[in-house]
Amino acid sequence: MTDGPKSTREAGTTLKDLAKHLGLTKGTVSAVLNNSPYARAIPQHTKDRIFAASQELNYHPNFFARTLRKKRTYTVGVLCAEIGDAYGSVVISGIEEALSERKYFFVTVVHHHNEHMLLQYSDILKSRGSEGFITIDTTLTAAPSLPTVAVSGHREFEGVTNITLDHAAAADMVLGHLRELGHRDMAVIKGQPLSIDTQSRWEGLVEGAEKLGVELPAELIIQMPADDPSPQTGYETAKELLARKVPFTALIVYNDISAVGAIRAIKETGLRVPEDISVVGFDDIREAAYHVPSLTTVRQPMRKIGSMAAEALVDRLEGHDGHTAGILVKPELVVRESTGPVRKSAVG
Repeated sequence: MTDGPKSTREAGTTLKDLAKHLGLTKGTVSAVLNNSPYARAIPQHTKDRIFAASQELNYHPNFFARTLRKKRTYTVGVLCAEIGDAYGSVVISGIEEALSERKYFFVTVVHHHNEHMLLQYSDILKSRGSEGFITIDTTLTAAPSLPTVAVSGHREFEGVTNITLDHAAAADMVLGHLRELGHRDMAVIKGQPLSIDTQSRWEGLVEGAEKLGVELPAELIIQMPADDPSPQTGYETAKELLARKVPFTALIVYNDISAVGAIRAIKETGLRVPEDISVVGFDDIREAAYHVPSLTTVRQPMRKIGSMAAEALVDRLEGHDGHTAGILVKPELVVRESTGPVRKSAVG
């Protein structure tokens, strides 16, 4: 006795089979499954039928046939300074979510701010079929060879869309909050020289301080030297600042992970946060709300920024949207336990 013909589920369902089963054209079914612009005009109940039937009949689109037919790879290269830090990893999660919805793949490379490595990786990604780039905390020195969206990009190049936080607004929020609490003597820990947001964040603070009449004396300004995505650099830099014995009641730190290290340094000197020194961070990483004390910080929607970058790039690659040179993202001040009313100049 011989086995009968294999069922459709066992043999695998083609797009033609699926369309015939539904009584629809292949174009309609393909548009829905690939979320093409044409699908927007298709009624939702028809889309639901298509998705249900594709699952029932175990239909899987042939990616290689799709790429050969359209002469595309549907692949994006993501160039990141760090992949395990609290900032880059969250941005990448937003990129992954948006690209997955649009049925794109991505390959991530990490360059550690090494210009030679960045150029080498860019060439490799292009040669392996990447259609565009998304950069994270990456300083571009020239226009890339492919359409590019730069997260935290600050330089204008042809073919590059910069997605940038409004650092001026962020500075106004932080300084205004501290002024309302009575702080006048403020110290600043600047970002590492290689970090792409360092200069813009500092310029925002300088401009905001001038508008509010806040002095930022040189002896209360210090820069983190190392490109280390851990609390250690913030801890060591705060230790050096405190050793200067110059009075201050508030400390503004470049990012949250460094602020956590700075708080540790403050506590080791016998001072309290916020009773003696208020501390403000930046980014609103997940750990900020659970640190003791919980951290007052400037929230930038990192996951959303990643999604925005992916959507902007895919729209450009598919010709759905015109190229824009820049997208400005609004920050939000999140007030928690690490800031409080001024009492006295605790350092000095």
